[in-house]
Amino acid sequence: MEKRELGHSGIEVPTLCLGGNVFGWTANAERSFELLDALLESGLNFVDTADSYSSWAQGNKGGESETIIGQWFAARKNRGKVILATKVGSPMGEEKKGLSRKYIRQEVEESLKRLQTDYIDLYQSHRDDESTPQAETLGVYAELIQEGKVRAIGCSNFSPERLQSALEVSSKEKLPRYETVQPEYNLYDRAGYEQKLEGICVKNGLGVIPYFSLASGFLSGKYRSAEEAASRPRAGMLKKYFNERGTRILESLDEVAREVKAKPSQVALAWLMSRPGITAPIASATTVEQLKELVAATRLELPKGAIERLSQSSSETVGV
Repeated sequence: MEKRELGHSGIEVPTLCLGGNVFGWTANAERSFELLDALLESGLNFVDTADSYSSWAQGNKGGESETIIGQWFAARKNRGKVILATKVGSPMGEEKKGLSRKYIRQEVEESLKRLQTDYIDLYQSHRDDESTPQAETLGVYAELIQEGKVRAIGCSNFSPERLQSALEVSSKEKLPRYETVQPEYNLYDRAGYEQKLEGICVKNGLGVIPYFSLASGFLSGKYRSAEEAASRPRAGMLKKYFNERGTRILESLDEVAREVKAKPSQVALAWLMSRPGITAPIASATTVEQLKELVAATRLELPKGAIERLSQSSSETVGV
């Protein structure tokens, strides 16, 4: 199994990360245990979650995903076998959000308690907080690293300008730097990463762990129209993909998938894994069968010509 380093953290991970956003949402505790067990059995061990997962589901308030993972750690006694990433900063209730020293100090303890562990491998700023000085945020992360509660830090949903600023603050103030970036990035959603973030990440040797790697399931090819996806939990997220460009991308995926004898989802992930700076795409599954499909993508090496065709067909300037 190929391993890649998370930035310059010294932490090595497989080329695919299991998204924990479904735990406590579209996967109950029992199913989540099955998925996590199957992940380790497959040879992968990288899991990403957040304190706020899955607050959007009816009846949830946040913390459900971390709680399930913690229960799994306690039941299986396997914490040391897993590279665990979680996040802080998204709303967790009234006045519970942001990246201030006080809030991160409070929330890291809550996450550790839910996760039933005494350390987090990768702790990420989930959303930028321009009301808090970056030196304050990075300073509290320095304390947590010193105390052994966190091994490395990353950020998610940061603009290129704010990421660059954070890196400069880390250098100037001799504080830990963000070793990873978690952007939305897939065959359809390309510009947000490729236009500016990619250059910063590659230049600084940052790890990149994209979310929505399959565009909320669109790139699996299971849905060919908004009507087909209407009953799915992510129907609202899928709507924007059903257009001429989306159709073109699916046709290209189908073509390459036939050539390499793989599924469209596997091809979409393999394309991502081949991109500059990408460490491990994040993808979620709600069945063991889906998970096995995703794992197979780590063994798929696309021919150079296929990668180029996918890049061309998904270009936002084609046909303009």
